[in-house]
Amino acid sequence: MSELSEQVNDLVKRICENNRWRQHECVNLIPSETTPSLLVKMCEISDPAGRYAEHRTMKGKEVYFYQGVDFITDVEEEARKEICNYFGCSRAEIRTISGQMANEVVFKGIVKFVNRGREKGTPLRKLRAVMNNALTAGGHLSSQPMGALFNYVEEDVKTGGERVHNFPVLKENPYRIDTSRLGGMLDDIRPELIVFGKSMFLYPEPVDFVRDLIKDWDTKPVIMYDMAHVLGLYGAFQEPLAEGADVVTGSTHKTFFGPQRGLVVSNMDKGSPYAKLWIDIKGRAFPGSTSNHHLGTLLAFLMATYEMNHFKKDYQEQVRKNAKAWAKALHANGMKVEGSESEGFTQTHQALIRVREYGLGTDIARRLEENNMICNYQALPDDETFLEPSGIRTGVQEMTRFGMKEKDFEPLAALFAECVREKKNVKEEVRKLRADFLEMKYCLPKEEAIPLAAKVLNTMLHGSDYGKLFADAMTKI
Repeated sequence: MSELSEQVNDLVKRICENNRWRQHECVNLIPSETTPSLLVKMCEISDPAGRYAEHRTMKGKEVYFYQGVDFITDVEEEARKEICNYFGCSRAEIRTISGQMANEVVFKGIVKFVNRGREKGTPLRKLRAVMNNALTAGGHLSSQPMGALFNYVEEDVKTGGERVHNFPVLKENPYRIDTSRLGGMLDDIRPELIVFGKSMFLYPEPVDFVRDLIKDWDTKPVIMYDMAHVLGLYGAFQEPLAEGADVVTGSTHKTFFGPQRGLVVSNMDKGSPYAKLWIDIKGRAFPGSTSNHHLGTLLAFLMATYEMNHFKKDYQEQVRKNAKAWAKALHANGMKVEGSESEGFTQTHQALIRVREYGLGTDIARRLEENNMICNYQALPDDETFLEPSGIRTGVQEMTRFGMKEKDFEPLAALFAECVREKKNVKEEVRKLRADFLEMKYCLPKEEAIPLAAKVLNTMLHGSDYGKLFADAMTKI
């Protein structure tokens, strides 16, 4: 066997081992991940995965800079229409390849927008002030000065820090914004951008409350909502565009069914005061931030949006029911679940567990992984450092898609508690539990999906002999 053959065989062996572990033996509870359906995966590896389709609007016409793009042009336009249908919106920029890039595209676009009309030769100014969720209160990294917001906000000469102000939170529930204090802060700060959205996400954000507060300002701030974690719950959990948000961003691979991409959506039509902002956002998507925007995942995104639009209502309802059931079962098993018990601890897909009395979150997360429960450690609002986290962050969206219902989370919660509290080895019990949830739901059934996936794969095998070889290999697996 050649050196290349040895390397390839070893890697394939390790891939198969990891696939079996994650897809057959583990309960996946990380709230920022999902397993795409078989057909979404097949789209990702189809011919467009190796292609380019750069384009931009020039003199009112969409100009493409590559040939052979008719198919992917149609795909992009159809994906745009499908996602606008999902959000009930009129504008969608879907060329960003991550949620963080989507946020940065918006930040760049707003900076360009506020500089429209400046005199030639004068310096380009940054945003004078921004309001967002603090990182320690669950705010996403991409909306922080250390993340995608870097370089787009003015510096306070007195403190040396960026003019970024955090929403006040309730003392009794730091996962909710304190609206009684927010109004005064807004009047004092007069931000040009307000960013809602979190990665530690239990409750809706007060979008309509802020909209009403700033509606009579001479110069209103842009209200942005980063829905990365709850994109797949749009409408059932919250509908920011209808509540007053000007723009919504997000990643497409958490609660949404898609591959790893990002998007920006809005209702910034021609009559909107932000019509030119939308032009600036498009320009920052391309050529401002992307060249090749990963056309294989674009095709997969269209397939995933078909699935989401078809199964949206049933899936969203089950996710939220499961999250409450999971949180309630954890609480019943002695776990300290964050959030308000009277509200069922959560209104999203997430449940947060305080585990500090049993050890650091980092150690607990590793122990859970060794017992086939994949979560992630999380610094809670009262933690002094992310290096010594007190929490575990979980999400039910992926296991919901594999068929788990409310009652199925009860034995899982018992195993989780035994592993955390008693350091009990429950790996085999978790593997047996997962064995009942291996078939993906909220997509085409396998009887329809597998023949379609085989058709796609066959077109990528060059020559008739390859098709036969593949078919023979499949019969031996």
